[in-house]
Amino acid sequence: MILNPKFPLYLPGVKNGNNDNVSIIGANLREDITSLGYFVSSNGGLEIKIQNTYPTKEYASFTDILKKFIQDNQLENVKRLGIAVPGPVLNGKSSPARLGWHLDVEDFKSDFDFERVNMLNDQESSAYGMGLLEDSDLDPIYTSGHLENGNVAILAPGNGLGEAGYFFDGKYLRPFATEGGHSEFSPRTTVEVEFYQFLNNIYGIVSWENVLSKTGLFNIYRFLRDVKRHPEPEWLAEKLAKGNFVQELYKAAVEEDVLICKIALDTFLEFLAREANNLTLKLKATGGLLISGDIPMEIREYINKDKFYEKYKISDKMEEMLRNIPIYLIKQNHTALNGIALYTAYYQD
Repeated sequence: MILNPKFPLYLPGVKNGNNDNVSIIGANLREDITSLGYFVSSNGGLEIKIQNTYPTKEYASFTDILKKFIQDNQLENVKRLGIAVPGPVLNGKSSPARLGWHLDVEDFKSDFDFERVNMLNDQESSAYGMGLLEDSDLDPIYTSGHLENGNVAILAPGNGLGEAGYFFDGKYLRPFATEGGHSEFSPRTTVEVEFYQFLNNIYGIVSWENVLSKTGLFNIYRFLRDVKRHPEPEWLAEKLAKGNFVQELYKAAVEEDVLICKIALDTFLEFLAREANNLTLKLKATGGLLISGDIPMEIREYINKDKFYEKYKISDKMEEMLRNIPIYLIKQNHTALNGIALYTAYYQD
């Protein structure tokens, strides 16, 4: 994997020969599946040698998963460890609410004798990983301008709602994390006010993550079913209860033409366009908007790009800026894993 010139990332260690041929374990921690990879750095890029996944909830700690990965693959003398976590990282420590684990880079250094351990928010890691994407991994919704011409926003609905960005310093893109997914959701229409009240009764404070995530899509669906009284076929209720909710809802909308599922997806995409607008304006992301995450990848074929773009660029005074920003869907789902390995290999001199 080599760096794509569309993403001129700030990686000062690329020019340092001491960072070539370095062994690295990268880890992307999620509440369902934790992915680990064994990488070797080479010529400013990465080569992945091994990749395994582990069911997160079956392990008491990340240390247990890391030990198993090392033992399973008979790894010795690995120099560096990079960890991507679904939550904020402060002073090398993180306690992601979805995992229930406390993580400290100093513990991993001493326990495993790594020369370097890095830990980043998973969306910041994903931003680095996007630098390794090929052009074919970028599905354009709207193209105008180039990514290197300004800040870039990243919006990623999945288990939660990831939001991140790149600051453009005039030469390089510098990734940074946000916790914008936890900012408060605001309704616009009468029906959305009903939806807000429905969520308010459940959560108290209603965040954008309660709307744009796997749980958020379920919230939209059950609002349509329980409050707006859209009929739910019996066979669908059984499939949704037993299967992958997003996958089954998508199949019912596309293959079975089930109205409640189509309305749920349309509503989700309208909210996605709305929050994409919010994030783009807040970051002044004139360089572009990247949409990633499990849900957009799962429903990519359903997305009406023209309709999304029209909803996205609605603004009181900023439509002229918004209409000139390129928008891409990301089609690759290993960006966080690859990104934390890339950062661990080359960020520091």
